[in-house]
Amino acid sequence: MSSAAARNRHFDDLFATADLRWLGQNTNHVPAHPDVLRAMVRSIESEEFHAYAPPLGFEALRRAIVDDLGVAATGAEALVTEGGVSALSLLVKARCRPGTRFVTTDPTWKWPCQFARQAGAEVVEIPIYDPAVGYRLTAGRLAAEVDARTSVIYLVDPNNPLGVCYDRAEIEAFAAIARSVGALLIQDATYRDFAAAPHPVLASLPEGAAMTVSFSKWLGLAGMRIGAVVAAPALIAELAGLSNATLGASVVAQRGAMAGLAVKGEWMARVRALDDANKAAIHARVATTPGLAVPVYPSHGNFLVIETAAAGIRPEALAEVYRRRRIMIRHGAYHTQRFGDRFVKVSTSVPAAWVREFCDLLPAMVEEARALNSPPEMF
Repeated sequence: MSSAAARNRHFDDLFATADLRWLGQNTNHVPAHPDVLRAMVRSIESEEFHAYAPPLGFEALRRAIVDDLGVAATGAEALVTEGGVSALSLLVKARCRPGTRFVTTDPTWKWPCQFARQAGAEVVEIPIYDPAVGYRLTAGRLAAEVDARTSVIYLVDPNNPLGVCYDRAEIEAFAAIARSVGALLIQDATYRDFAAAPHPVLASLPEGAAMTVSFSKWLGLAGMRIGAVVAAPALIAELAGLSNATLGASVVAQRGAMAGLAVKGEWMARVRALDDANKAAIHARVATTPGLAVPVYPSHGNFLVIETAAAGIRPEALAEVYRRRRIMIRHGAYHTQRFGDRFVKVSTSVPAAWVREFCDLLPAMVEEARALNSPPEMF
C-alpha cells in the first residue's frame, strides 16, 4: 500500500469511529449556530447548488471577510477558496519557483512548506521551539535568514502548534524586513479569532502582504472546505488568473460562512468561553501529572502543547493509547521533525465532556504509554 493510501485509510478509519473525540485537528466541534445551519439547509432545499458560484466568491461574503479582518480601509479584497489550505497553495504557486526561498518558522504548518518544495523553492525553517526566544520568531533572526532570493515569508500567527501570537510592533518589524528584500509576507490567520489582540499584517503592509483565513476553526465548517485569501486588488487579480478553482467554492459552504460572520460576535463569545475553560482544565491536570508540562500558556490558538519527554514517553505512544480510547490527539512529529519528539498537541474548541474525559484518563494513559515501545505509524 502506498503512503498516500495508508494515510487515507488511517483518516477514513478515524472518521468511521463512532463517538470519536476529535482532540487533534484543531477543528471546532461546538454544535453549530442555528442561523448557520438554517442558511445551509435553505441553500440545499432551494437546490441552488445546481449552479456554480461566482469565481471569486459571492460579493457579500468577499466584503464581509475583509470587514471582519478590519482591513477595508487598505482597499484589500478577498478571494474565496476551498479551505485555507487552497489559499496558501495559490500564494505559493504565485511566488515560489526554482531559485527562490520560502522562509518560515519551525514549528510551522507543514503543508505550505511541501507546496514550496514541490515548486522547486528552498525552504528555510527558523527554529523557535526554545524558551530562550519565548517560543517566537524575532526580527533579528528573520533578518539574518532572508536575502534577495526570498520570495515568501510565511508566518502562522497565532502559531500552530505553539499558540504564540505576534503584536503590532513585531508584525511591523517583519513587514519592514519583507519590504527590504521584496518578499511576500503571508500571515496565516487561521487561529486569529482565539487570540487576545491579533494584528492584521495588511494594516502594516497593504501592498506586499497577504492574509489567509479559514472557517474551519472558529465556525466549525472544516468538512465544508471554505476559506479565503485577502490581499491588495492587484495580487488578487494575479491569483485569480492562476487559480484552478475557476468555477468557485461551494455554494452551500459560502451561505454558511455568510451566516456565521453575521452572528460572529455572539458565537465567538460562547466558543471562546468554552475554549478558555477547556485549556484551563487541561493546564491544571498537566500540572499535577509528573513529567508533563505546558510550555506556552495561555495559548492564543484553540489548542495546547503538552511536553512529554520528562515523563519518559514518546508522543506517538501517548497518541496511540488515547486513540484506543477513541480520543484523537496529535503527536508532535506531524508538525515538526526537529522538535516532534518533545510534545503532543490537544485541541480545545470541543465539548467540555471530551476534555474532562481526556483529563481523567491522563495519568493512566501516561503509564500505559511507557510500556508501548513500538506504536503504529502516525499521520
